Parts: sequence; structure tokens; C-alpha cells
Amino acid sequence: MDLKIETFRQEIERAMKSYDRHIVCLFKTPDECLEAIERLIIKAIKAYENRAEGMRHGIALDKEITIMLSQADGARPLCAIYFNLHSPYNREDGGRNIVDSNPEAETNPSN
Repeated sequence: MDLKIETFRQEIERAMKSYDRHIVCLFKTPDECLEAIERLIIKAIKAYENRAEGMRHGIALDKEITIMLSQADGARPLCAIYFNLHSPYNREDGGRNIVDSNPEAETNPSN
């Protein structure tokens, strides 16, 4: 089967509907998100078509989006589009907005 972006148009449309409705992203406008998804679909197709023997997936990602094409019983692979959500309150982001008011509270519990 010849895989193209149009092969996965239904999944792209569902992902964009979800993005428009639920995702707040300061890094990508909806148009930029669509462009990123289409670019990542192309990369995932290449990874899927060139996967090693015994491998079942082709994956492409950026900081906000992950695309996974998975081998299925039929000719067409399954397509999953994930939004990599994160919070500015996450410790990996420096935890700038988290204040530890009492650092000894956890290390010295009262008996």
C-alpha cells in the first residue's frame, strides 16, 4: 500500500478537532499544529516503511506532538496522534512557580 498524508486524513481531522477544542498551546497556532502533524506524518511514514525486520512501528515526534504508525492485520497501518502535554509547574521545567514553604516537613515527621 502506498502511504501518503491523505491516507491518514481522518485521523488528522480528529486530532485537529481535539486540538481546537481542548488544547491550550502557546507554541503552536492551529495552522502551525496542522503543518507540524502533516510534517510528522511524512516522517512517521518513512520510519514505518524503513523499519527493521520484526519492528512494528514508525514513530515521529516533536516537543508537542507524537505520531505513531503501527502494523495492523490489514494493509493500512493504525495511526495514533498524541499531544504531549506538560505544565509549567513541572519540576523538569525548573518548577519556577512551585514554592516549598517548609522543606523540613517531609524529612522530620512529628512522632
